[in-house]
Amino acid sequence: MKKFEPLNGIVVPLDRANVDTDAIIPSREMKRVSKKGLGEGLFAGWRYTEPGSRNENPDFILNREPYRQAKIILSGANFGCGSSREHAAWALAEWGIRAIIAPGFGAIFFSNCVRNAILPVSLPDERVQALAALVAEDPANNRITIDLDACIVTGPDQHTDTFGIAPADREMLMEGLDAIAVTMKRDDEILAFQARDRLKRPWIYL
Repeated sequence: MKKFEPLNGIVVPLDRANVDTDAIIPSREMKRVSKKGLGEGLFAGWRYTEPGSRNENPDFILNREPYRQAKIILSGANFGCGSSREHAAWALAEWGIRAIIAPGFGAIFFSNCVRNAILPVSLPDERVQALAALVAEDPANNRITIDLDACIVTGPDQHTDTFGIAPADREMLMEGLDAIAVTMKRDDEILAFQARDRLKRPWIYL
């Protein structure tokens, strides 16, 4: 995974609550076993004029500049609700999204994001709305900065907001580790435990 370093990026305001994983990537777009190519199906039901088409809908925000270069999504409550499909995080990551700011997230989607180098940030709805309004004034220049080390979001108005994240999730993102790699950091402790346990319960290892 990519390490999550301080991010300053173009932001796409997606003013919708309850954006579910089927909207993020419809099931018809999940025809491959690889993660590669899923970005093409991101928000396919909204990005394209009809199912299966690749004719872009000019009214959808991600089909307009400068939002095509967005690294951060601002959205409404309960982002990533619905099914547990990890393809939603894969599609966002391949598109280039590194962070999502919303009042809340689907629990499994939140976990999938962390495990795919995407930072989910929870901020109050009124602040998300204020940031969206600021970004819309000049989307190419009114960017947001996210410092995961300090857990701070800095808006275009230079106002800062702090956010919370579990230490294990923060570690995975900052060090670019998956769950197995995080566990293997404690390999010495695991081996030491096994050695002690062999002495206490040798029959377990027969």
